[in-house]
Amino acid sequence: MSCTDQVLNSYECAEKGTLLPLVSEYTWPKEGRATLYIIGLLWFFLGVSIIADIFMQAIEMITSRTRVVRIPDPDNEHEYIEIDVKLWNGTVANLTLMALGSSAPEILLSILEVFFNGYMSGPLGPSTIVGSAAFNFLCITGVCIMAIPTNETRRIQNIKVFALTAFFSIFAYLWLIIILVAITPDYVDLWEAIVTLLMFPILVVLAYILDKNFCGKPEDQMAEKLALDGEKNDGESEKNAVLKVLKRLRHERDVTEDDMARIAAFIMADEQSHDRGWYRINATRELTGGAKLAPKLTTKTEELMELLIKSEGLGSTESLSKISEGGTKAVIEFASPVTACSERDGVVRIYIMRHGNQKKRVLFRLETVDGTACANTDYVPRKETLVFEANESSKCVDIEIVDDNEWEPDEVFFVRLSVEPDQPAVIGTKAITQIIIQDDDEPGTLTFSNPSFLFKESVGVATVTVVRRNGSDGTVSVKWETKDITAVGGMDYLDTQGVLVFDHGETEKSIEIRIKDDQEFEKDENFEVSLKETTGGALVGKLNRCVVSILNDDDFKGVYSRMLNLTNTNLDMMKLKKASWGKQFHEAFNVNGGDVDNARPIDYLMHFLTFVWKVLFAFVPPPSIMGGWLCFFVSLVMIGIMTALISDLASIFGCLVGLRDPVTAITFVALGTSLPDLFASKKAAVQERHADVAIGNVTGSNSVNVFLGLGLSWVIASIYWTAQGKTFYVPAGSLTFSVALYTIFSVAGMALLLMRRNMKLFGMAELGGPTGLKMFSGVLLIFFWFLYFILSSLEVYEHIEGF
Repeated sequence: MSCTDQVLNSYECAEKGTLLPLVSEYTWPKEGRATLYIIGLLWFFLGVSIIADIFMQAIEMITSRTRVVRIPDPDNEHEYIEIDVKLWNGTVANLTLMALGSSAPEILLSILEVFFNGYMSGPLGPSTIVGSAAFNFLCITGVCIMAIPTNETRRIQNIKVFALTAFFSIFAYLWLIIILVAITPDYVDLWEAIVTLLMFPILVVLAYILDKNFCGKPEDQMAEKLALDGEKNDGESEKNAVLKVLKRLRHERDVTEDDMARIAAFIMADEQSHDRGWYRINATRELTGGAKLAPKLTTKTEELMELLIKSEGLGSTESLSKISEGGTKAVIEFASPVTACSERDGVVRIYIMRHGNQKKRVLFRLETVDGTACANTDYVPRKETLVFEANESSKCVDIEIVDDNEWEPDEVFFVRLSVEPDQPAVIGTKAITQIIIQDDDEPGTLTFSNPSFLFKESVGVATVTVVRRNGSDGTVSVKWETKDITAVGGMDYLDTQGVLVFDHGETEKSIEIRIKDDQEFEKDENFEVSLKETTGGALVGKLNRCVVSILNDDDFKGVYSRMLNLTNTNLDMMKLKKASWGKQFHEAFNVNGGDVDNARPIDYLMHFLTFVWKVLFAFVPPPSIMGGWLCFFVSLVMIGIMTALISDLASIFGCLVGLRDPVTAITFVALGTSLPDLFASKKAAVQERHADVAIGNVTGSNSVNVFLGLGLSWVIASIYWTAQGKTFYVPAGSLTFSVALYTIFSVAGMALLLMRRNMKLFGMAELGGPTGLKMFSGVLLIFFWFLYFILSSLEVYEHIEGF
């Protein structure tokens, strides 16, 4: 033994590492060493997450390759449609490359541990695989159940494949017990190892058969249907998103085309369906301050997004003019531009409305202004500051009218609104309201304010003004209806009839008719609006008909084209594949991948902590080279090196703090390698329409961990020991107890999911449902994991005897 070896073995826990420690630590205090090793372990977890991110990019590149297929056009039997079809089947990709990408650290840990442990079974690898399986199924599923918004559910769509992987995820661990306890206790024969490994291709083949539904509808018909659906929807969602944003927000104040393009890209990303790899990569980048795959909204665009959502939810009877014109600020204005009252009323009540952003407290000014009516003589003046509290949308103000008992003609005065620049609000178009003091013993006459009205097609709503003259006593109403001229009701404009109501004192109201902007750039069109029957004693005046003209918006096409290009630019930033090494280094050196404007404080912190890893792994060949395969193998080698170091860090740290290796494996190592999957599944559960991406792949990944992670390592070790004339020794001990415990809890968890899917009480879905029951289900599964962790740890320390 050399002098160096003597020094390394002269202090506690030095023998636990294979590659570590790199320097002599025998003079260092034990507490200081434990602190350094736990910090190092957490830092290496961040590093392995980043290289796993790159590894998943390579897998995405490989599995996204397509080929062109020609299929008959269902609308024309003599024509064919060319579509792109992925070379990789989705289910096969999930069970092979995707599973390897998300579980590579656990699988490689088990394989490398056999090599570094003299072809003996190590304590970390198998326990990490079982610990990760328990966390993945119990904790991740529990979190996903609870993460679904209230009154929403998510069902597994490809239930046949899920049932198969669920069966194998339980059978795989039962198979371990059968081998290590029943057939060859504490030993693994070569044939047992080979059978374990062969179960992996068997699982893949069976899953492929079920996915392609060979026993049901023929593959070609299924493929044709899916292909046609994809062809039909290709590109339409993008155009619809851009049109939706453009039509609703184009006339907002302080809203740029870039703002609208960012919102359109956000809607597109939110509506798109993504695979497991996409969510895993995005979760890793959220943790490490990298370039996000989902576009982020700024504070301004977040408020505009809320405005868009509200405007989309307006019903046919609600005022479309309630869409804010204040951009990110609230809009404050009077409800009516004209209000009438009589002297004997003694008071006139006016209403002030707030639209748009209502989250903040707003101060605004109200002031009366003389017209023919004079302050103090005809009315009591007001000049004061009023407040809209958070979420308050309307307010009424009473102004006292002076009754002097002398005859005089109708008189008017005005009330004005104003707001300071530092307030989160602007004044709308109805900034001034006119108050008419009149003798209004009559209900009045209703008539249009003008014989014709002109609107651009893109404005979205035609506002036709009706006035009430010669009295405003009581509540009256009038029916209105439209008549086609060149515009067609239901096609060019949507509202064709309705009732307009004037409350007591109101002298001006508006009919709002939604205009359909079909983007076909047709010629100008028009239609007629007429006033019909009235109630409340009101009369219809001579001007009871008007013409509404819809003008084609000439500049809409240009704005739409520019916005579409900007939206595509935002969506291109979400793509996984990088074009060059230069792009990789640019993202590595910059927080949030260079998108500094949307970087959060946590992004800066994590970028600082992971900067070394990002720069180091930027040397990995980009996925765009050689179809992603070069990146795949280089990343796999890097993950192997990182995993070997993590194994040493975990073993030495566990030794320093008194944790046995199996306990270290099911806690620090299993959690450290599985946390990105937790965040990825939670995001997928909320965003996807089905539960397949969130939890459908968990069971498959747990099966692959055993069949590849243990199967391959056991085959290697068994071949070695068989060549030596011996049998591969794998002590059952705490491993079989941990496996048996997980199997029991996984069966209980599967039963719970089965109940949730088939019982109306739970919402007939695996995820979500009624609040109380979804919380109960989620907490129960997490409690199962907690019991697994406690009981497995106690058994390791021999606190459970006789099992």
